Amino acid sequence: MSEKPRLTVLGTGYLGATHAICMAVLGYEVLGIDTDEAKVAALADGRVPFYEPGLPEMLRKALDSGRLRFSTDIAEAAAFGDIHFVCVGTPQAKGSPAADLTYVDQVVSTLAVHLTRRCLVVGKSTVPVGTADRLTEMLHTLSPAGTEVELAWNPEFLREGFAVEDTMRPDRLVFGVSSPWALSQLESAFAPLLEASVPVVVTDLPTAELVKVAANSFLATKISFINAMAEVCESTGADVQQLAESLSYDPRIGGRFLRPGLGFGGGCLPKDIRAFIHRAEELGVGQAVSFLREVDAINQRRRQRTVDLVRSQAGGSLAGVTVCALGAAFKPDSDDIRDAPALDVARLLVAEGAIVRVYDPQAMENARRAYPDLHYAPSVAEAAEGAHVVALLTEWDQFRELDPNWLGEIVAVRAIVDGRHALDPTTWRTAAWDYRALGRAA
Repeated sequence: MSEKPRLTVLGTGYLGATHAICMAVLGYEVLGIDTDEAKVAALADGRVPFYEPGLPEMLRKALDSGRLRFSTDIAEAAAFGDIHFVCVGTPQAKGSPAADLTYVDQVVSTLAVHLTRRCLVVGKSTVPVGTADRLTEMLHTLSPAGTEVELAWNPEFLREGFAVEDTMRPDRLVFGVSSPWALSQLESAFAPLLEASVPVVVTDLPTAELVKVAANSFLATKISFINAMAEVCESTGADVQQLAESLSYDPRIGGRFLRPGLGFGGGCLPKDIRAFIHRAEELGVGQAVSFLREVDAINQRRRQRTVDLVRSQAGGSLAGVTVCALGAAFKPDSDDIRDAPALDVARLLVAEGAIVRVYDPQAMENARRAYPDLHYAPSVAEAAEGAHVVALLTEWDQFRELDPNWLGEIVAVRAIVDGRHALDPTTWRTAAWDYRALGRAA
């Protein structure tokens, strides 16, 4: 094998496209594979089919280098690659909290029948613990090369909006391996990062499978903890923002993910903690993670509590009330609307008779496609025109920087619900706004 192994990336969604592009920029020959011909054509043409800051520029750099190609031919991938990264999605199964492994099974089984020489298949998708053992057996059974094909696990830790940074300068790498050879291949595949002294944890397959879901469960717990404290603050007159600040100075706790508000969403945290609970129950250790059910429940309650706050600002009824909903993406710097709290709130408001106008800087097209029954405005001004309540639901910088006096001239009533604690209450109240936020007194 050459000093730099040739890499394939199976699946060119958010994770796969980012990984393929960045690995090519790091100097590797990379072939990205997907069954979606339109997605492959877009990437080959230099167009990223989702919003991620900095990634379009990286794609152009990778394509111009000649080291990155895209194809729909998995047989070509088998012939080309020394290391194959599995980067397909594991969504929540329909009618079940379990992870749907259809795409993982499909891509591994399809690849396996074309593997005729020694190579390494590396899982990056988030899967239930125990999946790697099953996939290893699948590879050995279906591959012409048999046990010459090995499996490793290298979980991803991408944050939407920071995916390029998290790939090029990760805070750690986790290598789940079963042999020294597999470890040596991963070290070759990530040599530039190892040379930059990125910390590495070398472990077994089950531990590597658990790392991502354990990390997400911890983060979800921290977010739900401060939101549970917000519920207590609302009933006592305490201020959750000042409570969070006080806690953050304790180095054992820290301030990250200790921000009260509408709660978490997206394609990872909600479905990962549910799948973790389900898998733990299958293994007979469900009680060990039973607290995650309440973590999920607290998070879901924040959406209804935000609706309650908007209703209160509207005088007790939402019937016929015009609401300006600022935000649709589950977080800023993303167009991802999967399990987006903002859109859940918008739909709950509509269900109570409100006239809701939604605006988001990047997620409008995805939101409109998923929820065509909502009303969408092309700008903040048009969303806010004549509004009785403004609800800030995604903390884009564009919304943080809004001039309350300018906005006050557009709305019918200067009433705002800050669902993300993104605004300065004093500034808005000085501009004669009735400012409310979860966990803060009126």
